[in-house]
Amino acid sequence: MARQRFTGSFTQQLPIPDEGITAAAAVMRSGRLHRYNIAGGDESEAMALEREYAAWQGARFCLAVASGGQAMQIALRAAGVRAGETVLTNAFTLAPVPGAIAAVGAKPVFVETTEDLVIDLDDLSSKAKRTGARYLLLSHMRGHMCDMEALLAVATEIDLTVIEDCAHTMGATWNGRRSGSFGLAGCFSTQTYKHLNSGEGGLLTSDDAEFIARATILSGSYMLYERHGAGPNPDTYTNIRLDTPNMSARMDNLRAALLRPQLQGIEQAICAWNARHDLLAARLAANPEIRIPHRPAAERYVGSSIQFMIPVISAKSARVLLRLLADMGVEVKWFGAKAPAGFTSDHHSWRYAGAQDLPRTDAILASLFDMRLPLTFSLDDCELIADHILDAVTAVAPKVEA
Repeated sequence: MARQRFTGSFTQQLPIPDEGITAAAAVMRSGRLHRYNIAGGDESEAMALEREYAAWQGARFCLAVASGGQAMQIALRAAGVRAGETVLTNAFTLAPVPGAIAAVGAKPVFVETTEDLVIDLDDLSSKAKRTGARYLLLSHMRGHMCDMEALLAVATEIDLTVIEDCAHTMGATWNGRRSGSFGLAGCFSTQTYKHLNSGEGGLLTSDDAEFIARATILSGSYMLYERHGAGPNPDTYTNIRLDTPNMSARMDNLRAALLRPQLQGIEQAICAWNARHDLLAARLAANPEIRIPHRPAAERYVGSSIQFMIPVISAKSARVLLRLLADMGVEVKWFGAKAPAGFTSDHHSWRYAGAQDLPRTDAILASLFDMRLPLTFSLDDCELIADHILDAVTAVAPKVEA
């Protein structure tokens, strides 16, 4: 049976709420776009966003910055990472994560990935002991959280400082505890394809006053650190303000104005994403050729994308699968391609990190497919997308290599 071609856009996000548009227009009319340019006694949009996000996240402190990548770079510097030292991170991640490590002059060392797309704790322990690494930049890649209690036990045993990359897990929890609250700091992105959309932007949270004070000065506070909505006591800055350089990575009031109303609706958005994810996951998992990563009961994920594996697929069949889906309007990415494409580069493409032997991760990436699930898709759209994926897998099945 010939199916209708899917005509939706995999890059079309929901519009900014009217309240955000109104607030952004007010900022533009005021001319006070810079976060520290406020009239006497007023609270800027950036200050309000920091206060509201800290309250929602359950963190003592929050700093609004220019991007998620800047949040990670600043976090690494504020944590004390030194030029030339090793920082561990997931082998399965996106380029801004090793990029942040390289940006502070450190060396990324990649840790193997499990079949459920999370960091391999045995390999983490082994590489930490072998390299003497003091830091882990933990990437919750594509929204998959490892056993966080087990990870913290490993980190405590080998004295690792954990910084969480939560670009894909804003709103996710492990046993009721929010992603970003397990380590020294949580780094969040508000880039267009993340859970809050300001085009670009980032948020950094922590419960450590001295850490966030260093981060605030690094972000470029111009000694105006008291104009933050969720910062530490001003006395915390007494020495830090003179010892810490300015890296100029501030969020402006315009982007903060766009984000605040979205934050008010994020719980409803999470439910909507998960309804779409779970529908597709159930449909795809019914096909024995397809493997969906296991989601533990302790994990409350945010299904803004979906990943599936075809464990025995060849590279030739994977390319055929992608072509069949593209012909039907379904935009699926494959992590097994030799050349980087868009958001699917891997450690082979990050030559600045040096060649590293990661056979288990390479085997997983060879069979791994990835797809965004914007909230502009309806549940009926997801049913049609599932039909097309299942049809395409059936079509390439005779070419799948045992």
